[in-house]
Amino acid sequence: MRRTLTLATTLLATPALAQQGPLTILSWGGDFAAMQEQAMARPFSEQAGIPVRFVDTDDPAGMVKTQVEAGNVTADLASVGQGAGMRLCEEGDALPIDPASLVPPPGGGAVAQDFLPHTLTDCFVATDIYSTVIAYDTEKVAQAPTSAADFFDLERFPGRRGLGRTPQFTMELALVGDGVPLDQVYDVLATPEGVERALAKLDSISEQIVWWEAGAQPIQLLADGEVAMTHAYNGRVFKAAQVDGLPLAILWDAQMMEVEGWVIPKGAPNHDAARDFVAFSTSPEVLADAAEILPYGPPRRSAQEMVGNFAGDGTTPMGPHLPTAARNMTNALFVDPAFWADHETELRARFTAWLGGE
Repeated sequence: MRRTLTLATTLLATPALAQQGPLTILSWGGDFAAMQEQAMARPFSEQAGIPVRFVDTDDPAGMVKTQVEAGNVTADLASVGQGAGMRLCEEGDALPIDPASLVPPPGGGAVAQDFLPHTLTDCFVATDIYSTVIAYDTEKVAQAPTSAADFFDLERFPGRRGLGRTPQFTMELALVGDGVPLDQVYDVLATPEGVERALAKLDSISEQIVWWEAGAQPIQLLADGEVAMTHAYNGRVFKAAQVDGLPLAILWDAQMMEVEGWVIPKGAPNHDAARDFVAFSTSPEVLADAAEILPYGPPRRSAQEMVGNFAGDGTTPMGPHLPTAARNMTNALFVDPAFWADHETELRARFTAWLGGE
């Protein structure tokens, strides 16, 4: 934590940190909120003298919307997905955050250039990037897959496949597996022909698909030998392999990256302190601390370079296990929240009909 404490001393020079709390943050609970508490909130409180209180919810963005519309805002900050952050900003429910208020990278330079694409918008500052990836059982796959196309190759890679019962991620993977370049996936999926192409690719393995609906299920499917490969969340695969000792590995080709970050609700009672917490918690040093606890990639290039060993054992280098590692991003897809906002209803209807055999 030495990196964090050194940085916090610098931030204490800002006037807003003299403001009293508590600072109320809406977050997701579980391991994720525990990471935020350890890497971000605790050192902030120790240096600023402002207590931080987390409120767990499965819909932080919905809670922000409800509070703002009711004119009774009790939250100072919320952890939301990028798409939700975009909507809150567009609808006037979140305050703008000036990039100039954020901590610059070591040695100076533009903050916006240090953040990866898609991670910094008018009202949203990213805290982490997580991915849906192809995971496989190294003891059940004779040779390691090297591309998303291998997921659909039942001859060279026999065994059942796990997929989420949702059009998002599943249809993108189908198109990539069928040879669509990553930068064309959403253009293709926006057409009726592209939708049918994705479903035809899924048809090619339909008899070997095991559908899952919750994040823990694909890991259990692998552990039970029910599937040889599955789409899964990278953090859960890492934990199963590094902590629980399961013989699992990740194929990073066509990983589907999603962005999580902060928004400040319009009317937040402690908005000045909230802005300083955003600056503190998204500094390169703090983001590196966070990435050592959970294998979610820091959205800043300078933070990636600082990441050391996994905090859980103190010996496993965490950098190579992050979605944002340069090697893992060579063929990565940033999930487009604007596309899904426009097309989710129609694609879900078509996908559901396909599942039913129509």
